[in-house]
Amino acid sequence: MITSDYGLETKFCRLGEDIALTDGCRIEGYASFFGIVDQGGDVVTAGAYAKSLARLKAQGRAVKMLWQHDPAQPIGVWDEIVEDGRGLRVRGRILPEVEKGREAAALIAAGAIDGLSIGYRTIVAEKDAKGQRLLREVELWEVSLVTFPMLPEARVGAKGDALGADDLRELAVLFDEARRRLAGQDDSPAERNP
Repeated sequence: MITSDYGLETKFCRLGEDIALTDGCRIEGYASFFGIVDQGGDVVTAGAYAKSLARLKAQGRAVKMLWQHDPAQPIGVWDEIVEDGRGLRVRGRILPEVEKGREAAALIAAGAIDGLSIGYRTIVAEKDAKGQRLLREVELWEVSLVTFPMLPEARVGAKGDALGADDLRELAVLFDEARRRLAGQDDSPAERNP
């Protein structure tokens, strides 16, 4: 979990086979999965988004599509966000009229961006016996396209033969450790085993 300057928490999810970019601009897949422990020790429970989505609909408002959680960089619109048996399913359009939107679509198509992340405020949460935070209700604000996924299942993929799979895995681990250090987390392997 990361808390932004504007008070929202964020959670990352992978693109991979769970998200698809079609027609260069349409994006569809999962922004969050239920029952999976992320690297911050949090688990989103089924139904966590229901009240927030209902409130937004009743108020005629929508969850924002942002680039890297930057509120100054909206890059598209989410046409549909629903909870199903797996998690939070999203469907929307990256806007090619927006410069960052064009960049995002190109980066996704090339395999350089492979993550989604939710920006939210926790409404109801509790700790389980394992010390994991169970998110029972959250107020969803935005779903961003991001560089680094937080869920352990996240995969890095690339086109071409410039780097091998082992090189990409090692690079992903190094970037994740750097992200944790910048976020003030002290649980990276390098810090545990100096």
